[in-house]
Amino acid sequence: MKGKRIIVIAGGRSGEHEVSLKSAAGVLDAITLDCDLAVIAKDGRWLLEEDALDAMDAGAAEHGKYDFPPPVAWRDYDAAFPLLHGRWGEDGTIQGFFEMLGLPYVGADVTASALCMDKDLSKRVLAQAGIKVVPWEALRRGEPVFVGLEPPFFVKPARAGSSVGIAKVNRYSQLQPALAEAFRHDDKVVIEEALAEARELEVALLGNVHAQASVVGEVRYQAEFYDYQTKYSVGAAELVIPASLDPGTQETVQELALKAYRLLGVRGMARVDFFLTPAGEVYLNELNTIPGFTPFSMYPKLWQASNLPYPQLLERLVELALQ
Repeated sequence: MKGKRIIVIAGGRSGEHEVSLKSAAGVLDAITLDCDLAVIAKDGRWLLEEDALDAMDAGAAEHGKYDFPPPVAWRDYDAAFPLLHGRWGEDGTIQGFFEMLGLPYVGADVTASALCMDKDLSKRVLAQAGIKVVPWEALRRGEPVFVGLEPPFFVKPARAGSSVGIAKVNRYSQLQPALAEAFRHDDKVVIEEALAEARELEVALLGNVHAQASVVGEVRYQAEFYDYQTKYSVGAAELVIPASLDPGTQETVQELALKAYRLLGVRGMARVDFFLTPAGEVYLNELNTIPGFTPFSMYPKLWQASNLPYPQLLERLVELALQ
């Protein structure tokens, strides 16, 4: 891996812009390879070199300098490392650009990225394969609103991450404001049953055709659900690694994660999220193809607990991209 040159791309137009820049800071601080940074500002224009680093240090960039495509010497890089959480980054958009350039990149390809990003479509594929998912309905903007589920349920943008735009509906009078908020972020929403007293489990996967699973972790918090503020406020959530599980349940979670990874064609990495009910039922919630890489993110912490330190994890991800 010596001599390899990487370009990290962060920021983006989604509601996860600030989280993406935190992920980039974590990666740049730990990676042992020659690395440059490009930042996509909230207006969709790009920042390069010192401007990109300044934006990362500031935590956000409202405006960029360069329209797409930016004046980057792409051929000077061996691989790209996209850290663009959410739409226009985790949904196959930037991956398609890399494919056109012929530039290797970390993570899932166009199809797998788009499929995993869409909570409705990914649930359909997983359910058809016999993997248990939480009951849901999908609604597109402009369609008549009819919800067959009884409250409580969650209303989510179909293609967003980090709990952006999500609301819990405990009574029908809360439905319209929840839909309005979700439709601010996407033209399709998912309405999903709220499982009572379910534990939230997460497992990290690493690999291409033959992936490996980390130990299983658990997220605990006092908020009503794992919302954006809880996810990214220091001390608001507790990450329990490894989770206190019987060996059979841990093995089930790992096997289901690997099955979904293969089924959806994911490569490189994913964090797979599950619910475990008091009755012992395991539901697969979603696959995140560009998980958080902040210093307190679950994905790198799970691998650290599985005896793969952060710098070696990053190097392994670049190796997988080059393969």
